[in-house]
Amino acid sequence: MSGEFKKMNLDFKRPNQLRGRPFEGRRKRRRWILFSGFFLIGLSLVIYFFVLPPSSPPPTVPPEPAPSAVQETQLHTIEGDVKERSSLFKSLLEKNIPLRWIDLIISKLKPHVNFKKIKGGTYRFITDVEGELVKFIYEASPLEIYEIEKNPQGYVAQQKKVPLDTHRVKVIGEIRSSLFEAMDAAGEEDLLTLAFAEILAWEIDFYKDIREGDRFKVVVEKIYKGDQFIQYGAIQALEYQSGEKIIRGIRYKEDYYNENGGSLKKAFLKAPLRFSRISSKFSRARKHPILGGMRPHYGVDYAAPPKTPIWAVADGTVTFCMRNSGFGNQVILRHMNGYTTYYGHLSRFGPGIRKGVRVRQKQVIGYVGSTGLSTGPHLDFRLAKDGRFRNPIKETFPTGLPIEKGEMESFQKSRDEMLVWLEGESVYSKKMEERENKN
Repeated sequence: MSGEFKKMNLDFKRPNQLRGRPFEGRRKRRRWILFSGFFLIGLSLVIYFFVLPPSSPPPTVPPEPAPSAVQETQLHTIEGDVKERSSLFKSLLEKNIPLRWIDLIISKLKPHVNFKKIKGGTYRFITDVEGELVKFIYEASPLEIYEIEKNPQGYVAQQKKVPLDTHRVKVIGEIRSSLFEAMDAAGEEDLLTLAFAEILAWEIDFYKDIREGDRFKVVVEKIYKGDQFIQYGAIQALEYQSGEKIIRGIRYKEDYYNENGGSLKKAFLKAPLRFSRISSKFSRARKHPILGGMRPHYGVDYAAPPKTPIWAVADGTVTFCMRNSGFGNQVILRHMNGYTTYYGHLSRFGPGIRKGVRVRQKQVIGYVGSTGLSTGPHLDFRLAKDGRFRNPIKETFPTGLPIEKGEMESFQKSRDEMLVWLEGESVYSKKMEERENKN
């Protein structure tokens, strides 16, 4: 037993003595592994920072162009214009635009456009690559532009708002042969001439009152679309000088008054036509062009083209409207204060003119002709008061109502502003919005 026990003791000691070497080997291996790991990490850092070239940024993909830009290059446009005596429908057909689009365009525009009144214009028909309508633009006039576009609810038409600039301009001129010629020389259009003459229709007979050397001034609004002149606005003030006589008109609440607030309107117009030349002035003795001999002529003959409209010179009642011997077709009007006016040689009577009808000043009562004893188209105009013929050129008529007392201060403010424009030495224009911004 003891021998076996001793043998067992020897067996216990031997393992303890032998285990020291394996543990020491493991420690060495761990040190080598750690050293190798640190070495590799350091080597990697050296290579990354000092050996490899700098890294370039990742390639960027250029952004796709905006859908609108892509679409714009793929659009197809057909342009056209509507000729006189034609129509938008016919013009679109001539451009070989499919009927389905023509029907859509006309139906969408109908609530906005009166095709019976609007004549002419230009348009643009814009489609995509598949032939689908993208936009239709119709410019009936510089101020009437309509667009049809597609939205989520379908195609919709609308009138575009046109940006406009209003300029206030002073125009001056001098009569050489006629008011038309003088206004044209000043660079203005006939519409301004007519508007100017109508305002002064109660003060000046432009057939016989104007003389060479007469001068005029007009302060008027002119409306532009960009650099394109569109139309005239209202005349704000005007002046006409003939010799020592000066007539001025200031616009106030749609009417025109002189510097003192007196109305330019009178009960009677100075002439029954806008413009013409007088072929025969008032005379109590003249040779009749057809019957011969010296006969009194109690009126004024206004030579004018056939069918020129004739105005009633004042409010009144038709007392005669039929053929009257040598006067041909004649209209006679009875007015207030015992006045009667006569209009002879008419080609025909005005709409609705018959005996007993009330007429207003400037209402068309007939048209210039050459009926009766006449050598050519003209109007024989006569005026009588209390049964006696008077010279209509020299007659003085009652004036209209002046500015009311309660309005005088406001009128004077407008008058003073306009007098500055009229009396200025230079001819100039000025944007109204710029003036308003400074005030």
